[in-house]
Amino acid sequence: MLSAFFNGFGLSLSLILAVGAQNAFVLKQGLRREYVLPLVVFCAVSDAILMGLGVFGFAALMDLLPSAAPFMLWFGALFVFAYAMLSFKRAWQGGEGLDPASASKGSLKAALLFCFAITWLNPHVYLDTVLLVGSVASRFGDYSVAFWAGASLGSAVFFVALGYGARFLAPLMARAGSWRVLEFGIGVVMTVIAAGLVWSAI
Repeated sequence: MLSAFFNGFGLSLSLILAVGAQNAFVLKQGLRREYVLPLVVFCAVSDAILMGLGVFGFAALMDLLPSAAPFMLWFGALFVFAYAMLSFKRAWQGGEGLDPASASKGSLKAALLFCFAITWLNPHVYLDTVLLVGSVASRFGDYSVAFWAGASLGSAVFFVALGYGARFLAPLMARAGSWRVLEFGIGVVMTVIAAGLVWSAI
């Protein structure tokens, strides 16, 4: 059970650490100290719901189509490995750091609506939270609930740290070199996860 929990925690952090519109928005709002709590709660709850759809919906699908389980494990391994390679590529190429200071003030409603759009209307998030998390969780069988709990906690911890620790993170993460180190670390974690999926499939 603990293994499932910590695997979920690690996978969630690896997925969510990648630079994206949602993270950048929460970081900017954290720097400006605007609506941090409602945005952090919204992002964490949204991730928990989406990953729950992946974990429990995926398990239900496997009960209906048990013969698809090995195929989905291999597909999940390939997907995670490709994700790792992209992270290694970004780490090698480098890029620009985030500029968290560029954000316009607005109402709480506007902030939540924007956060809703970049969270729920982003096709990529469904690949990560529903398909990928669901396929990895399937290897833990009866402990998939623990996996989901770990993944949800990982998301919540990240958003709390990002929103309330933005003042301390921003100077460091504004440097392109810091993101290169982060991307490399993500690639390593993803490679380990992919190897675990392959091992469970053979």
